[in-house]
Amino acid sequence: MSRIGKKPIPILDGVKVALRGRTVNVEGPKGKLSWTHRVEVTVAVDEDAKLVTVTRENDLRLSKALHGTTRTLIANMIEGCLNGYSKELQIYGVGYGVSVQGDRVQLSLGYAYPRSFDVPEAIVIDVKVPQARGDTEPAVFSVAGPDKQAVGEFAARLRKARPPEPYKGKGVRYTGERIRRKAGKAFAGAGGTLNLGQSNYIKDKGYGMGRYIGRITSPIT
Repeated sequence: MSRIGKKPIPILDGVKVALRGRTVNVEGPKGKLSWTHRVEVTVAVDEDAKLVTVTRENDLRLSKALHGTTRTLIANMIEGCLNGYSKELQIYGVGYGVSVQGDRVQLSLGYAYPRSFDVPEAIVIDVKVPQARGDTEPAVFSVAGPDKQAVGEFAARLRKARPPEPYKGKGVRYTGERIRRKAGKAFAGAGGTLNLGQSNYIKDKGYGMGRYIGRITSPIT
């Protein structure tokens, strides 16, 4: 990590970087960020050269690791305040969708009630397609903000509300995410065919309706 840490960080046009003790303050078109670094490293700002440099106090293993990590985090802060970070998500499922009401985002995911989440400060939700149409046209929205970690964590929370299931792919996923699909396992029973993973019912011989007999884990003989 020390090879990364030795590289100076350019201060991009439109971004201001200031130090207050061990706290790094970055301001740009997309917002403001502050972060306090560890005592094992030292951060310096050269306003004339428009560079930020990070040095370490010693060559201990922890100091070397923090050297590169600190440099990466400050570079991400500068990029985030200038251009921002974004995660695009898709929602698959008939009747599934997304909406924003004030400072809350609501996901309709097939449950009895929509799942509602408070949008963190400096995070912006942009709804591009509010409602999914069938299994091929998903609802689409994005999570954006200057803090790379905050954007990633909130996008992960929304995805976790209903992760994509492996049979039909219904649920929340990242755009471009590949879902490992599974085919339902079918076998012939006494009175019909059961597709495991899609139904817990099997047609019982002699009855006109399906009779619930519990979750089946092995073929009936």
